[in-house]
Amino acid sequence: MTSTSTVSTSTVSTSSRDAASVARRIDHTLLKPEATAADVAALIAEAIELGAYSVCVSPSMLPLCIPAGADLKVAVVCGFPSGKHHSIIKAAEAALSIEQGADEIDMVIDIGAVKSGRFTEVQADIAAVRARVPAPAVLKVIIESAALTDGEIVAACQASVAAGADFVKTSTGFHPAGGATVHAVRLMKQAVGDRAQVKASGGVRSFADARALIAAGATRLGVSGSAALLSGATSDETAGSY
Repeated sequence: MTSTSTVSTSTVSTSSRDAASVARRIDHTLLKPEATAADVAALIAEAIELGAYSVCVSPSMLPLCIPAGADLKVAVVCGFPSGKHHSIIKAAEAALSIEQGADEIDMVIDIGAVKSGRFTEVQADIAAVRARVPAPAVLKVIIESAALTDGEIVAACQASVAAGADFVKTSTGFHPAGGATVHAVRLMKQAVGDRAQVKASGGVRSFADARALIAAGATRLGVSGSAALLSGATSDETAGSY
């Protein structure tokens, strides 16, 4: 009986550490069009409780009220979700978001430009935003990987790095082609190497998903159902699903 209790306590302790480690990689996300200020306030409170790295919201929700002393960053989307905005508009939107308190910008590229091989334009689009949000602001580039071929994923990542992106990101979570996959994350990490990081987003719902994507090379996760995902740490550990 004592042995069973010891194993159980050890498992819970390990699972708690795992959950906390994953939580610090999460951008706790709310991008629904119907989101209200009250919803965002609840998002912030939950992110702090869970130990998430940041909250990710729409630009019209800024400025946010982050409690004093809270270790929580603010990420904001740009050119979202289609990426079909003029580069001047994306750059202005990103700059305004930084002025209003954002720490990080998650911009969407023109997927059509990628599909038609216009990578010089893709790079210029990203560079226009980077110019308006220089370091220490963090720039993530959403390439909508599920809508791209492997070759297009690699080329989009290369254009992102050449334009000064800090991260390449799989998905908006709004495209019908789907969200993050282990294959895409691994390919993106191989493409950027140590020059940028990878954020996996779109359909990241379970703790097993999170661990698999991290193992593939993701250092950040975009998650809307963060509490449910993190609560799966114990069951995943017990089941030996990793």
